[in-house]
Amino acid sequence: MLKPRIFYTLGLWLLLPYVLLHLLWRARKQPEYLQHIGERFGFYTVRSDKPVLWLHTVSVGETRAAATLVQRLREQYPNHQILLTHTTPTGRAASEQLYGDKVIRVYLPYDYPFAVRRFLRHFRPHVGILLETEIWFNLIHACHSADMPLLLLNARLSEKSAARYARFPKLIRAGLHELNLIAAQTEDDASRLASLGNCAVPVMGNLKFDIVPPAEMLELGTQLRVLFGNQRPVFLAASTREGEEALLLDALQHVPIDNLLTVIVPRHPQRFDEVAALIEQHGLRMQRRSAHTTIAPGTQVVLGDSMGEMFAYYAACDVAFIGGSLLSFGGQNLIEACAVGKPVLIGPHTYNFAQATELALAYGAAMRVKDADALLSQLNELLHESQCMQQMGHDGERFVCENRGATERAMAYIAGALNPPSAATDL
Repeated sequence: MLKPRIFYTLGLWLLLPYVLLHLLWRARKQPEYLQHIGERFGFYTVRSDKPVLWLHTVSVGETRAAATLVQRLREQYPNHQILLTHTTPTGRAASEQLYGDKVIRVYLPYDYPFAVRRFLRHFRPHVGILLETEIWFNLIHACHSADMPLLLLNARLSEKSAARYARFPKLIRAGLHELNLIAAQTEDDASRLASLGNCAVPVMGNLKFDIVPPAEMLELGTQLRVLFGNQRPVFLAASTREGEEALLLDALQHVPIDNLLTVIVPRHPQRFDEVAALIEQHGLRMQRRSAHTTIAPGTQVVLGDSMGEMFAYYAACDVAFIGGSLLSFGGQNLIEACAVGKPVLIGPHTYNFAQATELALAYGAAMRVKDADALLSQLNELLHESQCMQQMGHDGERFVCENRGATERAMAYIAGALNPPSAATDL
């Protein structure tokens, strides 16, 4: 009987022309997609003369979430080289900004058998760590065949994704069984993964809770607030997605707030110019963060067209809205805003961060709104209730502090993979 992975691989080969067209299409707005194309097929120039510990962090969110884990790995295994693999140019850029030359970084190859085998032969990692929802069947099988420990940590799986995987039960079960360990963020994630794989899945918590706001970003936030104007109310729309900016800008005109400065930071940098044009179409006076100038009293909107400064934006605002939640994108990470002690507003669509969102609501650190008009109305109320804002900020810090610990659990899992009981070695 033919194995399901054979049909999966055949499908990938049929999609190869689309893969190349996809790179060209994405490169229209982000030329970086045409860089390092060889890496996406397993051809690399960078190498390490040290034993390699490999983490796959797809894009910006995963790369930032891994910061504490990367630091702990560097401390625990100083004689090893950390290899970060990415899928998107923005993830790679975030890695450069966060870690510099402390790690090496490449693109993870597409899931073609020849490409993943070349990747493994080139770097020969001692252990591999996939973060969140990265289930690539040929990569998993190649690691299993090479007897290389591969862990899926900080794993999350929405109901929507679980239903999609459930259409291919033999393929997903075989893939999950070839992983050395799966550890989930929440009980719900663990239950869905265990059901798909018919396997035990422990709960490790969420690495994002372990991120500590960098001191230099908090200092930059203080400087930004001076540029924005200490006496003005500042509303941050963080990590907004396509279609949400228009809703927010329309609502701003329906719910005017005296002297309000709105800071919009799009999730994807390739949309900076698009959002700038949208702001101008709404007739609002705008300045760009990239201009590095004091914000004029008459400016209504600042476009946050910079990378790696999200903690600074949170530190500089009074209230933060977390994008991707007004429309059905599943929401973005609200933990960073809470860690800085800022009141958080979210829309109705938060399935990508369901448990973290429900916890934040339960702690009183966040409020949910149904649409953009309700968002601006709630913002107006909060800006007139300084005590409520202060309490929400305090509750946010408590929410983050009381849910830390995932990094230490991840370190224990990684140590177990590197030092199995039957073949312990002193690393």
